[in-house]
Amino acid sequence: MIRTMSSFSRRTRKTASLLLAVFAFCLIANQASAGTRNFTYVYETTTQPKGAWEYEQWVTWKTDKDTDPEYDRIEFRHELEFGVTDKFQLGLYLSDWRYTDGASVSNDGTEWRTFAIEGIYNLTNPTTDFLGSALYGEFLFGDEKLAVEAKLLLQKKIDNWNFAYNLVYEAEWEGKDFNEEKGVFEQTFGVSYQINPSISVGFEGLHEIEYEDFTEAGDDVVYFGPNFAYRSKSNWWFTVTGLFQATSVDSEPNIQTRLLVGFDF
Repeated sequence: MIRTMSSFSRRTRKTASLLLAVFAFCLIANQASAGTRNFTYVYETTTQPKGAWEYEQWVTWKTDKDTDPEYDRIEFRHELEFGVTDKFQLGLYLSDWRYTDGASVSNDGTEWRTFAIEGIYNLTNPTTDFLGSALYGEFLFGDEKLAVEAKLLLQKKIDNWNFAYNLVYEAEWEGKDFNEEKGVFEQTFGVSYQINPSISVGFEGLHEIEYEDFTEAGDDVVYFGPNFAYRSKSNWWFTVTGLFQATSVDSEPNIQTRLLVGFDF
């Protein structure tokens, strides 16, 4: 009981910190037109207009493994996006870092991970065309990690409904000599409904399989959960998603929560 209450208290404090971060972002927003993302795990096919800039702050909290109920990992990503043309968007992940603790973690604490650069090229429009589509590419690099990721983005908007799907493959090389090889196959999908110009609600799903040495398939992991998106009349927005594991993979977190906060300028 003592361990359970201590774990609950720690997670409560971390949840409160995330909510306070959202509130702080809201307080410093200035007047401008705002865009938004309706999902946090699913990318949409639309891109920034030519010449437009946007800053996105990511926070992802993964917790509660069956093999380690005290496990917590909080990941931070700082992204700057720029519309090169009306169809091509360039993104810079200025820094990715994380904090991890738990009984199964050998080195609790903060760890810097990587920088990254991404490009998204819009092919078709999700509203005016039969199906919206885009291609996504990302190159990620750090002291002990290199990765290349490719995504096919699909999206369709019908009245107030928004449907999106991503097909993802990532190749990773980790370790001091980058000799730990892994492939990751993912599918993400989401549905959202726009209640009014400021608020959308919906759900997202995530399916992932890891391939050690690019050949040996691990367990299928599936998550589902609700999301909420808010866009202000000024220059900021936020979207939050809570995912819960629908499979029984003991080594994977049972709960993931992701918060995105964006500012246009």
